[in-house]
Amino acid sequence: MNARRAYLSEGERAGQRYALRPPRQTPRGASGLALGHRAGSSLEFKDHRDYQVGDDLRHIDWNAFARSDQLTVKLYREEIAPHLDLVVDVSRSMALEDTAKERATLGLTALLATAAANAGFSRAIWLLSDEIRPLANGNLSPSLWDDFALNHRGGLADRMAVGCPAWRPRAARVLISDLLWIGEPMLALRTFAEGAAAAAVIQLLAATDANPPEDGALRLIDSESEQVREIHVDAFIAQRYRETLRQHQQNWHRACRGCGALFATVVAESLVADWQLDDLIAADFLRVT
Repeated sequence: MNARRAYLSEGERAGQRYALRPPRQTPRGASGLALGHRAGSSLEFKDHRDYQVGDDLRHIDWNAFARSDQLTVKLYREEIAPHLDLVVDVSRSMALEDTAKERATLGLTALLATAAANAGFSRAIWLLSDEIRPLANGNLSPSLWDDFALNHRGGLADRMAVGCPAWRPRAARVLISDLLWIGEPMLALRTFAEGAAAAAVIQLLAATDANPPEDGALRLIDSESEQVREIHVDAFIAQRYRETLRQHQQNWHRACRGCGALFATVVAESLVADWQLDDLIAADFLRVT
């Protein structure tokens, strides 16, 4: 078993103790398995309202008409076929050398896919690079997925802004990325969250991404050009980096809030230690089974 396959299997095992929570609010018109909050076509009665032209005649309450001479229709609680579109950034920075980032990226993807299956969701896994393409066999258990590498070079903001026409309306959507790319978050998120029943952005960072060393030499490798640069990091440079990262995170957090999406930051080394996702549980996005 290669390392990537082992990371997927580890995440799948960790995901057995979680289940994705169905969205609390779902756009009108869904039909499927889980009960929702709007009027739909399941068999659970909800309420009455006055008849309107175009209403299904099968839903007219003829007993009420006989009593009141007023046409009313029965409303039923809709059924929702829950679905997860899980989008994974496959940039080279997601497999940062000498960190747990690749293990955490693949493991978290498998964990969320397994949590979706535990909740009765169908799911599709999407690989975000210069295009957004579906992972072959992504609807199967992670141990059966086709192998994929984290090796994309290039920016992603423009690609995210275009979106993916195959994302299912009224689905839950999750983006896993370190977000270490230049671009206006709202442009990417507006398309990502449009038509979704729920959306979440999980920023996955290595410990060195989140908190670089304050004193010593640092070897930087450009993930696009592979150019290597040696720099000396002191406390001042490290503090400026942390302030820039914090501002970047705040921009994403504001954009997510504006789109009604959840934003959470996860540190890879902490995640793989125990696979605890307290922020997603607290936000009612996941539950422990």
